[in-house]
Amino acid sequence: MKKIVKSYDFLLIVSVLALCGFGVVMIYSSSMVTAVTKYDLTPSFFFQRQIIFLLIGLFVFFVFALLPYRLWLSSKIQQLIFFGSIIMLIAVLAFGEAKNNAQSWIEIGNFQLQPSEFIKLGIIIYLAAVYEKKHSYINKVGKGLLPPIIFTCIICILIILQPDIGTASIIAFIAICIVFCSGMNGKSMFKLSVLALFTFMILSPVILWNHDDIFTDTRMARFTSFTDPFADEQGSGYQLVNSYIAINNGELTGLGLGEGMQKYGYLPEAHTDFIMAIVAEELGIIGIMIVIGLLGMIIFKGFNVAKRCKDPFGTLLAVGISSMLAIQASINLGGLTGLIPITGVTFPFISYGGSSLLTLLLSMGLLVNISMFVNYKEAFSHNSTKDAN
Repeated sequence: MKKIVKSYDFLLIVSVLALCGFGVVMIYSSSMVTAVTKYDLTPSFFFQRQIIFLLIGLFVFFVFALLPYRLWLSSKIQQLIFFGSIIMLIAVLAFGEAKNNAQSWIEIGNFQLQPSEFIKLGIIIYLAAVYEKKHSYINKVGKGLLPPIIFTCIICILIILQPDIGTASIIAFIAICIVFCSGMNGKSMFKLSVLALFTFMILSPVILWNHDDIFTDTRMARFTSFTDPFADEQGSGYQLVNSYIAINNGELTGLGLGEGMQKYGYLPEAHTDFIMAIVAEELGIIGIMIVIGLLGMIIFKGFNVAKRCKDPFGTLLAVGISSMLAIQASINLGGLTGLIPITGVTFPFISYGGSSLLTLLLSMGLLVNISMFVNYKEAFSHNSTKDAN
């Protein structure tokens, strides 16, 4: 039992907990004005909501960290992910709640859940399990690679129809990372790339046909304004311009926790996808670097676990989870700095969002468990070698 406890990566666990704790503090700081002035709520409303999801998330985090990760290889779980994901996304399109120009939420009591967030982890588990089972014939594109990719494409199309292009992009990039780490050779990679390009060219017009609401003038302006936000700084460039102001105000050390000005109605919904701009304003570049450093260490440890893991399922799970964090953080930071279009993607662990936080903590529980098994097996193998000598 002692060996198992020692095998847990406590630096990884502490890094996750530190980011979660920092996140709820920043959510309170960035949302208290919005809660009162925009929604006529108490200053701590969003903070209290996030605390509830954090407590639930921490419970499942520790449960997933204790449960052997290979339990998720069960064929029943794969069937549940396959059919459950499609059913949930169809239900969202039919009965979902609209928010911020996207019908992505299902209302349960006083809470709203975003199924596409949970589906991100579901896709990782599904692809990792399927490609482990198909490992012996992974280079047979039609039989090995293609079926899971078709399922992933269906999921992405259903999410785009909400429309939520940011989440669909994250899922697509995660799938690409898992596929390219699945063990296929260069020839299969080339075939798959050509097939993907051809499919994209065919499906794009089909998706957009009679769905002009996906690319409205307002939404397209958000995608194009990043090239020159100051050309329409009171319109399409408003968020990005105020993000620049927040980052500039913070300089190296920031104005002080709670002292930021952009959350006073200048930066809309500052506690969601632009929360890192508030971090920059209140805690400066140093605060940003601490957050990125902690997240970067988690991502590094995740890929390191994937490299050391001898089990294909564990390797692909770790690759998928680490990729999810890296991709989501990159898209968020790229949007608020004007390097890429704004997509509404939140920053992991820091931005407000119960569904996102639960998904991330479930994922981290899995990663911690994979890490424990890898460390335990390496320690056991090392001790066995010493005894033999």
